[in-house]
Amino acid sequence: MKAEKDPKTGKWLVQYRYTDYRGQRKKSTKRGFRTKKEAEEWLRDFLAMKQSSLSMTFSSFLELYYADMGKRLRENTMRTKKYIMDIKILPYFGEKPMCDIRATDIRAWQNELMEQEFAPTYLKTIQNQLSAVFNYAVRYYDLPSNPCLKAGSMGKSRAEEMDFWTKDEFMRFSDSVMDKRMSYMAFATLYWTGMRLGELLALTWRDIDLEMKTISINKSYQRIGKRDVITPPKTPKGKRVIRIPEFLAVDLRDFQDSFYDVKEDDRVFPITKYYLKHEIERGVKKSGVKRLNIHSLRHAHASLLIELGFSPLEIAERLGHEKIETTLNTYSHLYPKKQDQLADRLDKEYQEGLK
Repeated sequence: MKAEKDPKTGKWLVQYRYTDYRGQRKKSTKRGFRTKKEAEEWLRDFLAMKQSSLSMTFSSFLELYYADMGKRLRENTMRTKKYIMDIKILPYFGEKPMCDIRATDIRAWQNELMEQEFAPTYLKTIQNQLSAVFNYAVRYYDLPSNPCLKAGSMGKSRAEEMDFWTKDEFMRFSDSVMDKRMSYMAFATLYWTGMRLGELLALTWRDIDLEMKTISINKSYQRIGKRDVITPPKTPKGKRVIRIPEFLAVDLRDFQDSFYDVKEDDRVFPITKYYLKHEIERGVKKSGVKRLNIHSLRHAHASLLIELGFSPLEIAERLGHEKIETTLNTYSHLYPKKQDQLADRLDKEYQEGLK
């Protein structure tokens, strides 16, 4: 069972024997590997899977998990699960053997995610997805214990009532960072569109139509380790087209004109979240507004839309929420005021009818 060169193609192949699920010995060949090492690694993982050995890598075990759970979960649930796994979990654990992942590894992974200012409820969701895989390994593959339980949890199951800037507070903050055009335009775009930070950092000039005054959201940017990673948006409905106000289109045009020889595939904001974290701190200190994180600008945009009277459905479409329930649950504390206004309006209509 050694890898060898395929004389017909010049690539590597590996011949091997294994025991199938009926207990019968089989012989097979796998071809097309670029290197000997790649062929040997594939064989090791394949045999580990066939033997249900937890020496297989996390990514290989995940294929077993998907094959089973894909028959038991709804398609949309599996899509969400795979998205979180691909972006938030596999880059850290994919090549580690299942049996070698310890609570200390989980803690290090948690710490790195918590530095990225994700919402507490989203951190909890990510943690739950990883824990589910280890629970599956404990139940069906005799993993001694779930390392996530020993590591402890991260995030929160329920969202706390959020804090955000009012429009007046944002304008004060915006004035305080106007001395740096990149910062000013990044924060203005976040506030007046409600897009996610990853969506903002992934924007290219091709995505912005200044004549039609639209921004197409079709990807997200993340920095994983030392790599720039472009992925699809967080949810299928995250792909959307946002209409922008005239003043923002004018500002973006001026911003574009400030660069030399702009290409369509150039990133509009070639900066990092760490740069913006530093800039938001600078602006808060200079303007005197309350200290908030970058994601709060998305909440500020949603609260502004609610105040202006837009429906939850309209807000969900603009924010790219997969379900309208997400919008209602996230911003439910802002709607009682609108309900009071609605009741007052009905009372006024009734009183006028008595005249």
